[in-house]
Amino acid sequence: MTVTATRAAIASVATAILLGGLKSYAVWQTGSVAMLASLADSLLDLFASLVTLAGVRIAAQPADREHRFGHGKAEALAALFQVALISVSATFIAVRAVERFVSGDVAAQAEAGIAVSLVAIVATLALTSYQKRAVAASGSIAIKTDRLHYQSDLLLNGGVIVALVAEQYFALRGADPAFGILIALWLLHGAWRAASAAMDQLMDREWPDNKRRAFVEIAAQQPGLESLHDLRTRTSGNRDFVQFHIHLPAQMSVASAHDVTEALEQRLEAAFPGTEILIHIDPVGQVDQPGDPLREADEIGRLKDI
Repeated sequence: MTVTATRAAIASVATAILLGGLKSYAVWQTGSVAMLASLADSLLDLFASLVTLAGVRIAAQPADREHRFGHGKAEALAALFQVALISVSATFIAVRAVERFVSGDVAAQAEAGIAVSLVAIVATLALTSYQKRAVAASGSIAIKTDRLHYQSDLLLNGGVIVALVAEQYFALRGADPAFGILIALWLLHGAWRAASAAMDQLMDREWPDNKRRAFVEIAAQQPGLESLHDLRTRTSGNRDFVQFHIHLPAQMSVASAHDVTEALEQRLEAAFPGTEILIHIDPVGQVDQPGDPLREADEIGRLKDI
């Protein structure tokens, strides 16, 4: 999974370098603010992709003495850095578009900008298709955030084409900067979505309800297991972490209790590969300290009531 995410990050860097070079030429030829916005976005894509590559490689490092839970959150930090770059890019584009409205300048040589944008669309489609497979295989949030950004580039490049055609072939003055502003707003929207996903990981947000339910359903299939409570879940990079308590007979030997928990772990790890599971055993009749409904909740009992 790590190799897949790394390759996807390298592909992202290569694509950003290619598109940055092509768009630099197109900006020089056309003077289009929409194309300039697209160039700024591609250059930031390059920086963001480099950060993504670094984040993926750091996150792939095994747990060590100082990071017992691994380095997975490096991906979320990389995603937030991308969000910052996207926000800066969007602000720059909007300011440049307003300046263009005021000056009244018109883009030139639309053919060069259109040709470059078409090449950019083809290259971006190929990259996002590869990234989609990489995300499915690795679960990398950094690659997922990078893919969201490149998906927005498809709209961005399409907007550049529309802006150039409208302004040069249909004489619609102001179309170019207007599309520049729309692109800026779209980028900010994408940044907000990416920031939300990254913050969920950094804040150790619980799994979605359907994933928690699926986990409990698998656990409930374990023979002899009557109670599962104090279930806590989180995701860090491409790794999931789960901890919970189970009730076992007070007279059961340590060896027997170990066998039950070992069988339960194997069952859950088969259904949720790569998940780090921590199980705490309570003797039947043991009641956790009152006052915390999350600790007292019997997940399997609740499941049986549904």
